[in-house]
Amino acid sequence: MKTININGESDSVVIHFETEDHTINAYTLASTLVALADAAKAANRILNPGYEIEIIVEALGPGSFRAQLRTIYTVTGNLFSSEVVRAIVLSVIGNFFYERTLAVKDDVKITVNTEEVIIIQGDRQVLIPRTIYDATRKVENNDSFTNAMAKMAASISADKNIAGMGFVENLESPSPEFIDALPPIETFNLNPDEEPKTRVITETVDLQIIKAILEKSKRKWEFVWRGNRISASITDENFYTNFFAHSITIAPGDTLQAILSIKQTKDQASGIYVNTEFEIIEVKNHAPRIVQQTLILGRNQE
Repeated sequence: MKTININGESDSVVIHFETEDHTINAYTLASTLVALADAAKAANRILNPGYEIEIIVEALGPGSFRAQLRTIYTVTGNLFSSEVVRAIVLSVIGNFFYERTLAVKDDVKITVNTEEVIIIQGDRQVLIPRTIYDATRKVENNDSFTNAMAKMAASISADKNIAGMGFVENLESPSPEFIDALPPIETFNLNPDEEPKTRVITETVDLQIIKAILEKSKRKWEFVWRGNRISASITDENFYTNFFAHSITIAPGDTLQAILSIKQTKDQASGIYVNTEFEIIEVKNHAPRIVQQTLILGRNQE
């Protein structure tokens, strides 16, 4: 019997795109990865309160075309941050994907055991740790999660050069035991007409100051974030209280750890949400720029 094993906990996974020529359209890859990252963030908010998740692409590889992803978890510093992070988000995404892919078949049988869940359809089966199966039940009714997963499926289905998609452990792993064409988008619970044209997300970020506005106003400061130059206003009242009381001294090159509100607009051509406006709603910490000191050595006098 052809078998897919879902990992219990893992901070990395490889997406396998089944193609004939070992290449993939750039828009397909980009929109798929963005949708998967959105799904991971939505699931993580439910499964790991007190932690934020970031999805990074570590490597691209053959067979037919592969992208290796890894999760990075950071503490947000809120009430729940003392809980231990569970590296199960990628496994939940993989499980949800396979569950929905097999769900279009009529002869699906699900056996729920204490430690493991077995999904059988014809000569194929998916083996799922019970913890991952239960975690999937927690996130499957979340609109942000299911819409992101559906958008991922839509991106792949629209590319006629891709026969299907699956998940493997690493770049050297053999192809998945079975790969199907993706099911209709409705299987992933998405109504495309209801997807908003704009949205707002928040992230805890480190911003390096380029230009500061030394007054309370809606004028925008300038920062470097992830290697890119952005402009953002600061609306945190406590920050200005400390700033004007001279509890904080700001200089170019300093770093603000802050909660950044990001307005995104959907690009109609690619379906990808693009950052269009930034606002700092809370400044959590200020770190002065590290200045290198010059050490002057005196000479011994004879």
